[in-house]
Amino acid sequence: MKRTRFAGDACPVARAVDVVGDWWSLLIVRDAFIGRRRFGEFQTGLGVAKNILTDRLRKLVAAGVFEQVPAADGSKHKEYALTEKGRELLPVVVALGQWATCDATPFTPVDRETGRPVRLVFRSADGRTLDPRDVRLTPAETG
Repeated sequence: MKRTRFAGDACPVARAVDVVGDWWSLLIVRDAFIGRRRFGEFQTGLGVAKNILTDRLRKLVAAGVFEQVPAADGSKHKEYALTEKGRELLPVVVALGQWATCDATPFTPVDRETGRPVRLVFRSADGRTLDPRDVRLTPAETG
């Protein structure tokens, strides 16, 4: 089955799904947030086939989500580091984890300073905390 491409779609959600819309890509990004950086770490942690991992990492690098960098230990290996664009996916990963609320999540988002758990919340422009039921999406203005 051929996959539909959304790279040129007017909708930003469709364009985002084009980059990280398959489960392996999001799980690779999740694993990067929990500290994995090497191909072997991703492969072992996810149990994904090497050819699939190679393909997804190549696409994530091409999309600017990851960059290949020299290994931190000075070896000849390359590591995959999240770019700023990749780090901006943190709220997406955390929101999916909060939505699923499974007991065996592989991560807990915590405040770097206090180590206490954090949750994503919506805030209105005037600072009120909003429940997801209080929020709706409106179509973007097209000119």
